[in-house]
Amino acid sequence: MPERNIPTKLSDSERASLLPELEGWAQESDRDAIRKIFTFKTFNQAWGFMNRVALVAEKMGHHPEWFNVYNKVDIVLTTHDCNGLSALDVELAKKMNLFASKV
Repeated sequence: MPERNIPTKLSDSERASLLPELEGWAQESDRDAIRKIFTFKTFNQAWGFMNRVALVAEKMGHHPEWFNVYNKVDIVLTTHDCNGLSALDVELAKKMNLFASKV
Protein backbone atom coordinates (compact mmCIF):
# COMPACT_ATOMS: atom_id res chain seq x y z
CA MET A 1 0.00 0.00 0.00
CA PRO A 2 1.49 3.40 -0.98
CA GLU A 3 2.42 5.79 1.80
CA ARG A 4 0.01 8.69 2.18
CA ASN A 5 1.14 12.26 2.75
CA ILE A 6 -0.41 13.65 5.89
CA PRO A 7 -1.66 17.21 5.33
CA THR A 8 -0.47 20.03 7.55
CA LYS A 9 -2.45 22.86 9.09
CA LEU A 10 -2.46 26.15 7.21
CA SER A 11 -0.07 28.70 8.64
CA ASP A 12 -1.31 32.15 9.62
CA SER A 13 0.11 33.65 6.41
CA GLU A 14 -1.48 30.90 4.28
CA ARG A 15 -4.84 31.53 5.95
CA ALA A 16 -4.53 35.28 5.35
CA SER A 17 -3.92 34.76 1.65
CA LEU A 18 -6.15 31.74 0.89
CA LEU A 19 -9.31 32.04 2.98
CA PRO A 20 -10.47 35.44 1.60
CA GLU A 21 -10.55 33.81 -1.87
CA LEU A 22 -13.29 31.42 -0.73
CA GLU A 23 -16.46 33.29 -1.53
CA GLY A 24 -19.22 32.57 0.96
CA TRP A 25 -17.16 30.39 3.29
CA ALA A 26 -16.89 31.45 6.94
CA GLN A 27 -14.61 30.37 9.74
CA GLU A 28 -16.40 28.29 12.39
CA SER A 29 -16.27 29.92 15.82
CA ASP A 30 -15.92 26.71 17.83
CA ARG A 31 -13.30 24.79 15.80
CA ASP A 32 -10.68 25.12 13.09
CA ALA A 33 -13.05 24.64 10.15
CA ILE A 34 -14.91 26.56 7.45
CA ARG A 35 -18.60 26.37 6.63
CA LYS A 36 -20.93 27.31 3.82
CA ILE A 37 -24.61 26.67 3.13
CA PHE A 38 -25.40 26.18 -0.54
CA THR A 39 -29.01 26.77 -1.59
CA PHE A 40 -30.32 25.45 -4.90
CA LYS A 41 -33.68 25.78 -6.65
CA THR A 42 -34.62 22.11 -6.26
CA PHE A 43 -33.75 18.94 -4.42
CA ASN A 44 -32.45 17.43 -7.68
CA GLN A 45 -30.00 20.30 -8.11
CA ALA A 46 -28.78 19.91 -4.53
CA TRP A 47 -28.40 16.15 -4.95
CA GLY A 48 -26.60 16.56 -8.28
CA PHE A 49 -24.17 18.97 -6.65
CA MET A 50 -23.55 16.50 -3.82
CA ASN A 51 -22.93 13.69 -6.30
CA ARG A 52 -20.40 15.75 -8.20
CA VAL A 53 -18.63 16.78 -4.99
CA ALA A 54 -18.63 13.18 -3.73
CA LEU A 55 -16.76 11.95 -6.82
CA VAL A 56 -14.07 14.63 -6.46
CA ALA A 57 -13.83 14.20 -2.68
CA GLU A 58 -13.31 10.46 -3.10
CA LYS A 59 -10.50 11.02 -5.61
CA MET A 60 -8.91 13.52 -3.23
CA GLY A 61 -9.35 11.21 -0.26
CA HIS A 62 -10.83 14.20 1.55
CA HIS A 63 -14.48 14.09 2.56
CA PRO A 64 -16.76 16.92 3.70
CA GLU A 65 -19.03 16.93 6.70
CA TRP A 66 -22.39 17.77 5.21
CA PHE A 67 -26.10 17.83 5.87
CA ASN A 68 -28.83 18.05 3.25
CA VAL A 69 -32.46 19.08 3.59
CA TYR A 70 -34.38 19.51 0.36
CA ASN A 71 -32.55 22.25 -1.60
CA LYS A 72 -29.94 23.17 1.03
CA VAL A 73 -26.53 21.58 1.54
CA ASP A 74 -24.75 22.67 4.73
CA ILE A 75 -21.03 21.86 4.49
CA VAL A 76 -18.17 22.00 6.99
CA LEU A 77 -14.60 21.44 5.86
CA THR A 78 -11.70 20.57 8.14
CA THR A 79 -8.86 18.08 7.92
CA HIS A 80 -9.07 15.50 10.67
CA ASP A 81 -5.52 14.23 10.01
CA CYS A 82 -4.06 17.57 11.13
CA ASN A 83 -6.95 18.64 13.37
CA GLY A 84 -7.62 21.85 11.46
CA LEU A 85 -7.71 23.59 8.10
CA SER A 86 -5.35 22.41 5.39
CA ALA A 87 -4.76 23.11 1.71
CA LEU A 88 -7.14 20.20 0.99
CA ASP A 89 -10.02 22.17 2.50
CA VAL A 90 -9.22 25.22 0.39
CA GLU A 91 -8.96 23.11 -2.78
CA LEU A 92 -12.26 21.32 -2.13
CA ALA A 93 -14.06 24.57 -1.19
CA LYS A 94 -12.94 26.15 -4.49
CA LYS A 95 -14.22 23.14 -6.43
CA MET A 96 -17.55 23.25 -4.59
CA ASN A 97 -17.96 26.94 -5.40
CA LEU A 98 -17.23 26.19 -9.05
CA PHE A 99 -19.67 23.27 -9.18
CA ALA A 100 -22.43 25.31 -7.51
CA SER A 101 -21.93 28.16 -9.98
CA LYS A 102 -22.65 25.77 -12.86
CA VAL A 103 -25.94 24.41 -11.47
